Amino acid sequence: MTASDWRKILKQLRGKPKKMEKFLKHNKPKERKTGIARKKCERCGRFGAHIKSYGINLCRQCFREVAVEIGFKKYS
Repeated sequence: MTASDWRKILKQLRGKPKKMEKFLKHNKPKERKTGIARKKCERCGRFGAHIKSYGINLCRQCFREVAVEIGFKKYS
């Protein structure tokens, strides 16, 4: 089920509280406890290439954009 389908179904069930309750009980997405989907970039929401050192929680692309503002210096 895609995200758009999820929203459409919830919109249709707003007038039917019992059916909505049952639908949510069986079909809502789980809270992720492990895996790649748990660690998202705080800035853009990407899953891959995650930098969590120093509590940064950014993907590598966002880190490159804001590194100088944060206080990191590039040595080459």
